[in-house]
Amino acid sequence: MNKFLCCTLVLLDISVKWTVQETVPPKHPYYDQKSGRQLMCDQCPAGTYVKRPCTETSQTVCAPCPEGHYEDDWNFDEECSYCSAVCQELQVVKQECTRTQKRICECVEGRYFELEYCAKHTTCPPGFGVVEKGTPWTDTVCERCAEGYFSSEFSSTAPCKKTEARSGDTKQDDGWQGEKNDDSDQQCGIDVTLCEEAFFRFAVPTKVTPNWLNSLTDSLPGRSISAEALGKIKQRHSPQEQTFHLLKLWKQQNKDHSGVMKIIQDIDLCENSILKQIGHLNVTPEQLSNIMENLPGEKVGKEETGRIAKACQSAEQIPKLLSLWRIKNRDQDSIKGLMYGLKHLKAHHFPKTTIQGLRKVVKALRSTKMQKLYQKLFVEMLGNQAHLVKRKRVLFPQSSLSPFTCC
Repeated sequence: MNKFLCCTLVLLDISVKWTVQETVPPKHPYYDQKSGRQLMCDQCPAGTYVKRPCTETSQTVCAPCPEGHYEDDWNFDEECSYCSAVCQELQVVKQECTRTQKRICECVEGRYFELEYCAKHTTCPPGFGVVEKGTPWTDTVCERCAEGYFSSEFSSTAPCKKTEARSGDTKQDDGWQGEKNDDSDQQCGIDVTLCEEAFFRFAVPTKVTPNWLNSLTDSLPGRSISAEALGKIKQRHSPQEQTFHLLKLWKQQNKDHSGVMKIIQDIDLCENSILKQIGHLNVTPEQLSNIMENLPGEKVGKEETGRIAKACQSAEQIPKLLSLWRIKNRDQDSIKGLMYGLKHLKAHHFPKTTIQGLRKVVKALRSTKMQKLYQKLFVEMLGNQAHLVKRKRVLFPQSSLSPFTCC
């Protein structure tokens, strides 16, 4: 009995010591100018800040954080940290700001955070299933269905299903069944249209100076690009690609800004004429595959081309495939790639009218109309920074096309 009582008292003593240790404020070195001595002052607990540091005769005085500010741990700060601003478009509050915690925002369901923008989760096409569902911070991870499994739908959540052999249904796992799916808008959508791409790339100076991207960022109206996002663009992309990605992100963040809306409206006029031209070509799936095969770099496969041909309308097919090629090849220039591919289509006995139609599309995207559109909108938008963009050449001068040459 005495042994039991002794052990109990020891445990209680240890528990009391731990409790006392957890409540004892940690110390912080502080130079007291009045006494000229280095003191060890108590820190302030979470939710408070140092209103007055300790002296030789007094303890640290702490005060509660004001509204809209927080401290989440022991600290010796002279003011509390400011809570983040309200959540951006397509974001919700996951954790509200209090005196002891900051505000945390996350993307709404179905989207994830990518370079300061909540992008849609990738939708896995038929023949592919979800192996990792998207989160507010990560995109969907798709994987081709293994033998014995299938997927016949566009989905950002559904994994591959085990095949159930049924009479007359031997191809249910072939990756595509039926007519155009209700989710085909996601399958056929693109982040940047051909006209937008031509417009954005036209903004790249002939000679990119080290401060060009920062100057452009400071000059753009609307919601500004953060230093973190700008740093990622510089890290991931070449100097010639950085302007394109900056404007792409700026457009995503400022779709409701009057300056951007004006640009999009005028670009839409260009895009309507391009889509009308492409829609009249009536390119077959085999011809689409030939176009993709003749583009340089990593190819868009026949299977993927076939799915796009079945899922998308005729006017959407070529822009969608060019967008896929651009992304596969580290965002190469879609228009230059198409120009390169046109050189080789005669060897595949392509209809002359189709080749001529594609050449008209390229010509329209390289025309002086695009140059005038750029001068009208972009230079006006930059205002006093317009002198940074001194352009006397056409959109894609012959000397800049290497290894691409005009068709």
